[in-house]
Amino acid sequence: MKRLWVNVIPYKKDIAIAALESGAEAVVLPDGKSATVRQFGKIKTVEKSGDIKSGVDVEFIDIAGKADEDKAAAVPENKIVVLRMLDWTIIPIENLLARRQGRNIMVQVENSEQAKLMTEILEKGVDGVVLNTTDVNEIKKTAEVINCIGEKVSLVEATITNIKQLGMGDRSCLDTCTQMGLGEGMLIGNTASGFFLVHSESIDNPYVASRPFRVNAGAVHAYTLAPGGKTRYLADLKAGDEVLVVDFQGKSQTAYLGRNKIEKRPMMLIEAEAEGQPISLVMQNAETIRLVSPDGKAISITSLKAGDKVLGHIEKAGRHFGIKVDETLIER
Repeated sequence: MKRLWVNVIPYKKDIAIAALESGAEAVVLPDGKSATVRQFGKIKTVEKSGDIKSGVDVEFIDIAGKADEDKAAAVPENKIVVLRMLDWTIIPIENLLARRQGRNIMVQVENSEQAKLMTEILEKGVDGVVLNTTDVNEIKKTAEVINCIGEKVSLVEATITNIKQLGMGDRSCLDTCTQMGLGEGMLIGNTASGFFLVHSESIDNPYVASRPFRVNAGAVHAYTLAPGGKTRYLADLKAGDEVLVVDFQGKSQTAYLGRNKIEKRPMMLIEAEAEGQPISLVMQNAETIRLVSPDGKAISITSLKAGDKVLGHIEKAGRHFGIKVDETLIER
């Protein structure tokens, strides 16, 4: 997830409040102003003295030439470096993304157009931007741009090979703080190597009202692909956790969990194959639960049959506490 900080130097109350209300991660403040801003709401604050802020491991560096680029490259990778481009040249940023492997680089920008460019440069983009503006509307526009930028997820066509009715089990409904549309859902799988795109409950039917904020994800043991390429067990998720919402084109966004509803329900096993690799998931046995076809349409799991095509995602690496590791791993 990309970061948005807002520069509030010199201090202006309306800009600080606009940053908070727009969902900015932090505000950059004159020394001594943190307590004042935190009266308005919970937000991270970065107080700046000269080029190094007090209390936060961040360094601001003006980029005017090659020597400044070298200075920024030498900053430890566990420290955030904020670049201020004095002549707004793209090449130094591209160089630093390569030299620091994209780690902890932010760029000061003046508007939402610059923010979009910086967060998409060289596909990966910088980690975030520090918006320098006194225009409240520009803060809102930049927040919308940053919130819409998500990691691109590679989706594959999977062929259904088997559907098996099971008995009762504990299933997890993930209720988010985000409304999802047609073709959107979450990537869920029995193993960390293969996932189905499980459709949101955004479709009306005669018996149950739509719940576009919800994904009836599957059995509690299953994994979901989370932001940053990590995985989480469904049983572990709780209110406030980040989850990854993905559409049928692989576009993603970070959403926040409002509730994880775990209830006993009749279950069924769905198995498929994609690129020679098996994918499986235990899901609630109900017609309102759907996977996604390659053209973005929702398919009820109760109507699935061998040979049907759905969307999935393949991971090649193993996992250790949800993080990718290059190791031999067998999951059945």
